[in-house]
Formats: sequence, structure tokens, C-alpha cells
Amino acid sequence: MHNKLLKVDIQMKLSEFDLDVSFELKNRRLGILGPSGCGKSMTLKSIAGIVTPDKGVVSLTSGEETVYFDSNKKINLKPQKRNVGYLFQNYALFPNMTVEENIAVGLSKGDDGKTVSEMIKRFHLDGLEKRYPRQLSGGQQQRVALARISAYGPDVILLDEPFSAMDTFLKEQLRIELLNSLKDFDGFSIMVTHDRDEAFQFCDELIVLDKGKIIAKGNTYDVFENPRRVQVARLTGCKNISKVEIVDDYHLKSIDWGVIFETSDKISSDITHIGIRAHDFVPAEKDDVNAFDTLNSTVLEKPFEWEITLANGLWWKADKLIDEHDFVIPDYLKIDPKNIILLEE
Repeated sequence: MHNKLLKVDIQMKLSEFDLDVSFELKNRRLGILGPSGCGKSMTLKSIAGIVTPDKGVVSLTSGEETVYFDSNKKINLKPQKRNVGYLFQNYALFPNMTVEENIAVGLSKGDDGKTVSEMIKRFHLDGLEKRYPRQLSGGQQQRVALARISAYGPDVILLDEPFSAMDTFLKEQLRIELLNSLKDFDGFSIMVTHDRDEAFQFCDELIVLDKGKIIAKGNTYDVFENPRRVQVARLTGCKNISKVEIVDDYHLKSIDWGVIFETSDKISSDITHIGIRAHDFVPAEKDDVNAFDTLNSTVLEKPFEWEITLANGLWWKADKLIDEHDFVIPDYLKIDPKNIILLEE
């Protein structure tokens, strides 16, 4: 992965909004996170050449630069010429072809035998060569689809919500399998998802899209730890978000919960909201910094966590073991000043 660079800078009028996406990818795995209908799949399809943006540039540099699309220079390579693999949601396997025939689809007659057997081995499909897609589990189908894409050595693999149609148990398994499958892949992979866990597990870099615009981008961990904007905090799973009034440089009052909090970061005048992750509260004494009482709270038991809704509207989630069924809410909870997330609208 030396000095490879994928450049995407595209604009496109869509019926609900204008898509305007620009990024450069040097790291191997990028996630595009956002709600349904925010332009995520359109971005992927523009890279693959399935749709044509109104204007912009898509190019890949790997030694030399290959321009996939350039509206000014009237360049628009066909999907087949882009060396980009696209994994569709339903895998798009050919139902009347066996596993090995599906894998060999894109290959020239000369090299298909050797490449197919390499892919069978790499994606753990031994013994399934003669089966048809309907005889395979979801995970096996996904591996066949990935093997088919990988067989012709793509520079970029695009994954369009690859787990959206699956139940939770299968999802967990397939995520791990997908990560392992792509470990040896030397090119770029871009995954589109509206699932924050998937984005967190899979991606080195993260882009958050909302209504066709990038509202956050950077290292995945950084975006989660410091979302900066209300919508990014929501999409990364922050359960408690409140409007605020700024009291002074290090104190603010949450309007929704009626609590005054101390922060560890200096509060700039742009800050309009705060976020607190539901797992970040801890039991406290009355006089601790950022402590508040828990009178009239309600508790909901889940298999592995307690969900406590406080009278002021804050949510607290506390981990539990499956056989624990009693929970005593402490009289006071607190939040460490460094765990208060300062947000702009």
C-alpha cells in the first residue's frame, strides 16, 4: 500500500438534495456512515461508474494516476475498465452457476483455473466448489461474492451495506469474517453503513454524511471520541444530547436536564449543545463535581445491561451479568468533566 491515493470529488443534483462529496483516501479502509437516503450509495456508485456525477473527478494513483472520471476532460471510464469491485447488498451471485463458475466469471479463460483455486482456498470455500448459491449460507454467499471480486485483483473494493439484511448473530460472525478476508487485500476498501458498530470495527478512516454533505471526517476513533457536531454525535450513538446555556469558560447549564456541568475543555462561544454517552455515568457522593440526584428513576432490565431513565430525562446504561436481576440505583450519579462532549449545531 505504498503511496496509493484515491481521490473523490463529485457533485450531483439529486431530487432531495445536492450530493457534494470530496475526500482523499490514503488509508486502507474507509467507512461512510450516515442515515438512509443521505447519498452514501450514490457516492459508491459514482466511484464504481454505475452512475455518472454532474461534475467532478474520481482518480486512483498507484504508481501512476488512473482517472476514472473527470467532467472537465470528458473522461468517464466504463465500470469494467475501472478495476473496482462492488459488493452489492444481496451479493448478486448467478443462481444457475456453481461457486467456482461464479468466481471465474470475470476472468479470462487462460488464468481462471489457478486463480479460482487460490480464491477457494483464501476464502475458505473448500468443498463448496460445485454448490449453487441457494445451497449456501449467507456467510458462504458473501465469501463467494468477495472471492469473485478479489479474483481479478481490484484496486478498490466497495461494500454497500453488506450486512443490512442479516440477523444480529450472523452479522457479528460475518463482520469478523469480512475483516479477516480483507486483511490480505492490498487496495482500498470503502464500506457504506448506517450501523455505527460496523463503522467502528471495520474502518481506519470515517466520513459522516448527512443530506449529501460531509459533516465529519477523520480517524474513526477520533470522530467517535470527539464528534463536534450534534448530528455526528447522534450517528455515533450518543444517547444524551441537550441544548445549553454557557455559564462561564468551564461551566454550562443543560437546558433539557436542568443540571449545571463543569467541563475540562474551555467552552467556546460556538457551543450550542452537550452530549453525554449513556455508559459514562458513575455512582457519586452528593458533593462531587457534576453530581446530581437520581430520585424517581425508572429501570429497564436487558440481558446484559440496565437501562436507567432519570427523572430529568438523562439515560444511564450500566453493564450487568445475565443472572443478575436486582439493581440498586445509587442516590447520586456524576459525569467526569472530560467525558462531557461539547457540540455545535
